[in-house]
Amino acid sequence: MATAILPVEEENYIRMSLLLTGISPRAVRVLFDREFSPQCLYPSLKKEYTKLNELKKLHIISLKQWDLLFPPSRGVPDSKTFDITLMITLLRNLTPMIPPMSGFDCLPPTTATTQGADLARIKFYRNRLAHLDDAKINHDFFITSWKDATDAIVRVGGHQFQMECDNLKNKPLDRTSHTIMLEINKSNDEIRELKQSLNNLRKEIEISQQVTIPRNVRGKHQN
Repeated sequence: MATAILPVEEENYIRMSLLLTGISPRAVRVLFDREFSPQCLYPSLKKEYTKLNELKKLHIISLKQWDLLFPPSRGVPDSKTFDITLMITLLRNLTPMIPPMSGFDCLPPTTATTQGADLARIKFYRNRLAHLDDAKINHDFFITSWKDATDAIVRVGGHQFQMECDNLKNKPLDRTSHTIMLEINKSNDEIRELKQSLNNLRKEIEISQQVTIPRNVRGKHQN
């Protein structure tokens, strides 16, 4: 059975998703392994234990990510198990990387091409993609964001990623759109659920701080 032709805006979304969820993590891992040699990863993390523990207390590093940094089974951490968010967090906080002028949470101008700016750029487009509800990207945004994102990926990971990005942009999609969209939407749903859980937790904390309850009663309530 022939695969149905995708609308251009949906095809743009799929290509951008594959770029940011498939290629960009591997490019960031190249930079990460340059900064944290795989042979010395565990001693490097152990040396920064206090700072990492503070990031965990601030919920910048999740419990799941913490177990990757310091495996409970006394295993050795491996950057291949780190997601892109964790790698960027470690690069931001444990290296002398200069943050972009606009910060790590905004899209840097195209003239900013430092490592910090490129990581912020990749992070921005991944977040933008996760917040799209209709799984469509119009042509103009696709053209500008694709070039901006791929240029960042190549600068971060090396020129070996240029051909891979070009091939992804131009090759026919060789899987059914239904299968691809299911995988991408599942990933995005997980991100949304995590954000919703964090928002709910923040609201609960705010409410608990506003309500004055005697300590003994509050202890029973928490139990």
